[in-house]
Order: sequence, then structure tokens, then C-alpha cells
Amino acid sequence: MVLLLTGPVALGLAGTLLPAFGYLPALGAEHLSLAPLRSVLATPGIVQSIGLSLGTGLAATALSLAIVIAFTAAWHDTRAFARLRRLISPLLAVPHAAAAFGLAFLIAPSGFLMRLVSPWATGFDRPPDLLVVNDPYGLAMTAGLVVKEVPFLFLMTLAALPQTDGARLSRVAENLGYGKTTAWLKAVFPLVYAQIRLPVLAVLAYSTSVVDVALILGPTTPAPLAPRILAWMGDPDLSLRLKAAAGALVQLALSGAAIGLWIVMERVLQRSGAAWATAGARGARDRGVRLAGLAAMALVAGTAVTALALLALWSVAGPWRFPDALPGSLTVGHWTAAAPLVALPLLTTLLIGGPVCLTAAALSAAVLDMRTRSGRRGPSRARVLLFMPLLVPQIAFLLGLQVLFLTLRLDASFGAVAVAHLVFVLPYVFLSLADPWDALDPRYRQVALTLGASESRTFWLVRLPLLLRAVLTAAAIGFAVSVAQYLPTVLIGGGRFPTVTTESVALASGGSRPLIAVHAVLQMLLPLAGFMAATAIPALLFRNRQTLKAVS
Repeated sequence: MVLLLTGPVALGLAGTLLPAFGYLPALGAEHLSLAPLRSVLATPGIVQSIGLSLGTGLAATALSLAIVIAFTAAWHDTRAFARLRRLISPLLAVPHAAAAFGLAFLIAPSGFLMRLVSPWATGFDRPPDLLVVNDPYGLAMTAGLVVKEVPFLFLMTLAALPQTDGARLSRVAENLGYGKTTAWLKAVFPLVYAQIRLPVLAVLAYSTSVVDVALILGPTTPAPLAPRILAWMGDPDLSLRLKAAAGALVQLALSGAAIGLWIVMERVLQRSGAAWATAGARGARDRGVRLAGLAAMALVAGTAVTALALLALWSVAGPWRFPDALPGSLTVGHWTAAAPLVALPLLTTLLIGGPVCLTAAALSAAVLDMRTRSGRRGPSRARVLLFMPLLVPQIAFLLGLQVLFLTLRLDASFGAVAVAHLVFVLPYVFLSLADPWDALDPRYRQVALTLGASESRTFWLVRLPLLLRAVLTAAAIGFAVSVAQYLPTVLIGGGRFPTVTTESVALASGGSRPLIAVHAVLQMLLPLAGFMAATAIPALLFRNRQTLKAVS
């Protein structure tokens, strides 16, 4: 499985490196040269593009982590924590593009927020000429990333807490006179951060190289670096493929520099944090910090839920003129009109996502079962390799992977797109399945083996039924990841495999809001259907086996 994850990344980087230095015989470029890199660096606005990618990526990652840590530190083991946990967890399944469209519908000059305060508070009877979405500083893009990355980092933090004995450590610190927030930050946070460090770096790598969110919410004059690379790759002038490869190399260096800068900040904060932790300040008066943490998390959750509700409303809205807060009527006409347009993308999404998520679940279960039989958890560096496709910018190796598939005459094929999706789906499926798998009482297996069952029979008749819900939930997570894939589908598929995500992003530049909303709602409904199936199938299979139903 490690080879399946690292192989495409390594081959893709190799396939990007040679064209980046001017070597691509298929285009007649047979001599190494720095000309492609010079061309990238001479592009007007390239410095601003690099700065936008770096600034928005660092800001989105830092804000997301700060919100998660502040809320967790101040409100763990409370009812508010449990309620927001139930509200935020489902947001992880929402694709980035759908969340970005929902946010755009919320904050645009003609969006819902402006409608709520117009004209009685603003005096506007028509949308103001304000550049909110696609603003030149990337603020809307940063907000869109925060709305999506907070749920991810929050769930990673929740998964890490049981491994740190955080509840006991926090209680001990509180009994020593520390405030609730200070106790958690001093006693638990260092242990939690060690567990979530790789996911944080993955968020940083993604945020500095994101394409779909940048196309929907990001600046356009100039755009961040990754969308410009994609434009060069799709240009009819084939000589720009060399420039695109060089741009991908610059993107790799940019994301690497962002990670390096983050590590430097970690060390600085580690030293100052150690001094603060040993200074003895109890921080008992932390009401302001607690309220700020709750407000920030509630704002993210409320923004996400409102944005998604707006998508659903726009998909059935009749005439909705500014500054009306709500549409004058509701209609299903947008859905019936869009049905012929979404039929093929919907089918393609299912045909790619279904086999990919099931394959990822099967591979993960097989690897975890082999690990159970051997009794070894594997070296810690294996976890780094597992995150490799998430730590390397997609556009940095997908361009090279496209060249490789082109050389093998596998370009723009269904199998190539499925393999590209699998590279990104497999880490999420394995990580989501590993904890439930390891948490299963080992005595079930020991009893089965003692009764004479083979390892294979024990797997099929004992472990798999007990873990069926976890396996199907992991597969549903994988399906949600596959539905959200934009860049692998566009680059490896050569534009021949339209999905609901690629079609919705294509509408960002000028599609009607109801049509965009229909595509975005489909993006949300598909993962939801996957999770519903993951819940319903075990319930149906084990409806007469209450104990097994409870365990699974």
C-alpha cells in the first residue's frame, strides 16, 4: 500500500522535473534548459501570485488551528462542546467547492447578508459595487478554506485526545489551581499537537496549492499560483506545457517553503511556550478566552450551515430580486431543467467514486488485518509515507503523472482517473479505519483461533462482521473525498470525464446561481447518501443480531 501511495507521487514528480528543465521530447524539447523557469519568473504578476498562495495558505492554516485549539481548550467536557461537535462533524463530508459556492452566496454584494440589512440599514436598493468575492487580498478565499479546514482539524484533534489521556491530565492541572483553558493548553496541547502535526502540515500544503476554492473565491488579477499553472497546462499552445511544469516546480518549492516556515514558527513558539508553561501563571480568569473560542467556533459552524442552506434554497428559488431577503416563490424548475445537464456528470462521479472507495476500503482492511496477524504496528515513518500524497501539492506531481500516462498511452482513460483518485482517497480511508480496527477487543480473534478457525476464516466471519460499520463508514469517507476531487479529474482525465465537481467549478466564471446551486447540492447529497448507506447496511444485515449490531 505504501508503494501505491508513494509510487505515483514519485513518478509524478519525476515527470514534472524533466519538462520543468526543458526536456520533453514529445514536444521537440530535447535539451535541458532553464528557459521554462525563466519564463515563469518573468510572467507579469508572478510575485503577487506566489505571495497570495503563501499568505492565504499560512493564514488559513493558522486561523483554523487557532480556532480548533482555543475552542477545545476552553470547552472540552462540556455540553457546548458536545453540541458543536455534532454540528461540525458532518461538515467534513462537504466538498470544498460546494462550501466555497455557499460562502460566495452568503457574502457577495448581492448575497444573503447584504439582503438582510438592505435597504433599511444600508440604503442599497441594488447590489453595491464592492469586490468581496475574488478580492485582491484573498480574504474570501482564506475564509472559504477556514470554513472547510476547521472541521477537519477538529476531528483530527478529537481522534488524538484519547491517545493523550487528556481528560485526566486536564483534571490534575485544574486541581492544582489552573484555569480550564490554561490547564488544557499546558498539560494536553503539546501531546495533542504531536498527534495532529502531520494533518496540520497537510492542510498547509493543500491551502497553498488549492485550485477549486481559488477559482471560486480567489483573486483573478493576478490569481494565486496554482490556478495560473492549470491555465498554462490547458492552453492550446503546447509549448506552455514546459512553463506549466516549471510552474509546478515553483509551486512545490512554495509549499515546501511554507512548511519550512511553519516548522520555524513551531520552534519559536515551542521555546516561548515552554517558558510560559513553567512560569507558574494559573490563568484562572479565562472567561474572555473561553467566550472568544466559543464565538469563533460557533461563527465557523454557523457560517457553514447557513452557506449550505443557501445553496439548497437557491436550487429551488423562484424570482429572487435584490434586496428581497427571501425568494418570492419556490420551484423545482431548476432541477428539471438541469437534469439533462447533470445526468452524465452524476453517473461519472458514481462510476469513479464507487469502485475507488470500495478498493480503498478493501486494501485498508487487508493491510490492517495483516498488521493484526503480525502483531506489529509498523514504524512511525510509515505514517509520514501515508500522508505523502497530502503533503505534496497535487499540481506538482499530477502534471508529471499526466505526462507518464501520456507516454504509456493511458492518458484520458477511466482507469487512469480512478488510480489518481485512489492515491488521494486511500490515506483518508486507512486513517479513518485504523483506530476502530485497533480498538476491537483482541479476544474475539483469540477465541476464534482457539476454536480451530484459520486466520482467513476469523477475518471473514468474526472481525469483518464486527467492524462492518467502521469499514463502510471509512468507504463513505473515501467516496466523499472522491466526489470532491477536481484537479485529478481535470488533469488526468483530460476534460473527458465530467463530474459534478468539475462541472460546478466550470460554472463559477459565469453560470447562473440556481444552476450552480443544483450542482453544489448534488455535491453535498452524494456523500450524504454514502454515509446513510454505511449506517443502513449494517442495520439491515444485523437486524436480528442485536449484540453484533451494537458492536459494529
